[in-house]
Amino acid sequence: MASAASEASIDLTWDDTQQALADAVEAFCRERCTPDVVRAAANEGPGTLFTELAALGVLATGAPVGEGGPLELASAMEGLGHAVFPGPVVETALALQVLPEAEAHEIASGRRLVSLGRPPVLPFASHTDLHLELAPDGVYRLRAEGELEPVATLGGEPAARGRFERVALLSNDTHALAHHDLARASYLAAAGRRVIAEAADHARTRRQFGRPIGAFQAVAHPLAEGHIALLAAQTLARSAAAALAESSAHAPALASAARLSACRAAVDATHAAHQAFGAIGVTVDGPLWFATRRIRQLASAVPTAGAARERVLDLFLHPGGV
Repeated sequence: MASAASEASIDLTWDDTQQALADAVEAFCRERCTPDVVRAAANEGPGTLFTELAALGVLATGAPVGEGGPLELASAMEGLGHAVFPGPVVETALALQVLPEAEAHEIASGRRLVSLGRPPVLPFASHTDLHLELAPDGVYRLRAEGELEPVATLGGEPAARGRFERVALLSNDTHALAHHDLARASYLAAAGRRVIAEAADHARTRRQFGRPIGAFQAVAHPLAEGHIALLAAQTLARSAAAALAESSAHAPALASAARLSACRAAVDATHAAHQAFGAIGVTVDGPLWFATRRIRQLASAVPTAGAARERVLDLFLHPGGV
């Protein structure tokens, strides 16, 4: 992707390096992260699939201990989102920005997982001893006190409930924290586009009243609107990545805007896709549930939308800097 020569003109297509990364991630996911694999990962740890992804260097993309920057991070997350890749890939993107180098290398190599959220329930808390809280004022290291109780989640990620004590503030740097918004936005926009594509394929082949159901406006229009909204979210995410790469003062607000856009567009896409598939769309073993429940889980994860809206509002109230 070309650098932003001015705020009025920016090339949002991937350059050769970023496209090669996206292609490599997508090829890996096609071979190793099939829908059956994602379904089997429900309520389990990431397992060897996560370690294999780390071995490719993907987890470290855009991190101080890895290669590339925010643009490469967005490129990788789009590939992972399209596959609805399981595990704390979005959370890892933030952890690698705030952890000390030694711990960051352990996370990037897949030897250690990170549990990131808001107590008392944390995802993957039973699979790691590295617990982080993403609070409104920064990222805190946590220490578990006592036993952890397993909790089932909508998205199929293993979580645990327990008592956690704050040990230290790791970072409150807004540009570092913006990597989390960027990763989530890129992942969700791609996951939503995958769901819309699956529904569109179904609408082209499923027939009712002698016609493909995609010929009916009540089916076609919501899918088209979902596709447009997700493209807009992807564009916002890439714009935020470019701003982060240039350390723009607006970058955190742009990343927040991208996250808000992607969360809304991806969740709306699940509604449109489920309606297109009808009853089979909401069955656990159906063609969509493995993806749409992951979308809903990630879209509702902390931080809440309130803080993101405040950053976006600041961008309009103080356009000279946020």
